[in-house]
Amino acid sequence: MSEHFVHTHSAPPFRAELWRGMKTSLPLLIAFIPFGLLLGSQALQKGLSLGEVPLLTGLNFAGGSEFAAVGLWSTPPAIILLAGVTFLINSRHIIMSVALTPYLHQLPRKKALLLLFFMCDEIWALVLEDIQKDPKRRFSVGFYLGVTLCLYTSWVLFTFMGGCTGNMLGDLTRYGVDMAFPAVFIILLKSMWKGIRTALPWCVSLGVAIAVYRLFPGAWYVPAGTIAGIIVAWLTVRNV
Repeated sequence: MSEHFVHTHSAPPFRAELWRGMKTSLPLLIAFIPFGLLLGSQALQKGLSLGEVPLLTGLNFAGGSEFAAVGLWSTPPAIILLAGVTFLINSRHIIMSVALTPYLHQLPRKKALLLLFFMCDEIWALVLEDIQKDPKRRFSVGFYLGVTLCLYTSWVLFTFMGGCTGNMLGDLTRYGVDMAFPAVFIILLKSMWKGIRTALPWCVSLGVAIAVYRLFPGAWYVPAGTIAGIIVAWLTVRNV
């Protein structure tokens, strides 16, 4: 861990930051529970073994691509198809990592890459918001690990529990649990709101993604929306 972050007198204690990250992540953890149970149940119904469920969710910590992989799962599995769809859906993480890079540059590369391995949409949003709401605040490894510890372990645990229950829970979507993640993202976006001008890339990205989703099959709407948002953001910054 970089001495810049650990041994500076102005940095909060690591344990305090770890605990702060854990407390901040608790509301999101609640949203993880129904989706984790749903994914684990669907995975077992598709033919994955109980031991393969935590492998799926632990090695690929990204709910969207995991649901897509389970939906496309077959016996034997179409590896190239699964890998391609997973890459397309997870391609947004490349841009998300770039957004965090300026705050990670003083960490050793291996440790920065290890932290990014555990990054999901919710962790990225919480950490970026935490940094940006205080211009004097530096990237806190303790806060990042606190958020990650809660969300990562809960996701792996509840997907495993969903696999254990199998068909006992039935179709959880009839209870409206599929609205949990969209609700979380709306709250996260609200907390990152900085005015209409900065929201333009979001709106364009959303519009393009919806159009591509309606016109083309597959997960092409993910990279299409991402690229459109990047282009608009670049043009916006260039014209400032």
